[in-house]
Amino acid sequence: MTAPSAPMTQDELKTLVGQAALQYVRPGEVVGVGTGSTVNKFIDALAGMKDQIAGAVSSSEASTQRLQALGITVLDANSVPSLGVYIDGADEIDGQGYMVKGGGAALTREKIVAALARQFVCIADASKLVAALGVFPLPVEVIPMAAGQITRRFADLGGHAQLRLKDGQPLVTDNGQHILDVHGLQITDPLAFESEVNQWPGVVTVGVFAHQKAQVCLLGTADGVRTLTY
Repeated sequence: MTAPSAPMTQDELKTLVGQAALQYVRPGEVVGVGTGSTVNKFIDALAGMKDQIAGAVSSSEASTQRLQALGITVLDANSVPSLGVYIDGADEIDGQGYMVKGGGAALTREKIVAALARQFVCIADASKLVAALGVFPLPVEVIPMAAGQITRRFADLGGHAQLRLKDGQPLVTDNGQHILDVHGLQITDPLAFESEVNQWPGVVTVGVFAHQKAQVCLLGTADGVRTLTY
């Protein structure tokens, strides 16, 4: 009698969706590439077809280094008028394709690259699918001198903002700014919330991706890759 196979680990699920994302990459095009552990699996898979693509636009220094190490040409976003597809992960994604992103501190560049793309394909494991955004602390990239007043504005909304630290010091993003992680929010209208917070002086980028939502989500589940379309 054959023993039942062990359930796939989270790492194996990430590999599965990273490989599945290759079907959205069109030969001859420039690919938008996000940031994070799941995207790293996609980058590794993309290396197998690097001779078929025109290059990549990357959302972080970390992804750029990984792409270049695998021999994939990385292009400046300003040199590319548009992208066919942007592949990136999410910290949370809801039933409409709205996401919270920024756990890896690359949210600003991720949103810039997403805005260049005709299609956003989110790759994630099933734990990232939520009924409403806000369980994962919301990352907000801020100009350091505004951190105090932005913290108070989130408190007025019922949120508790904490400065993200690294080695005991404020984490500095690729853009030279800081990150606030906001706990205790329930984001019921992501489009309106993103629009409002983006207007606050000192906010560089809020980690709600509603105006740059996903059109497709490849979700790693115990039964394989589940494709959600929005």
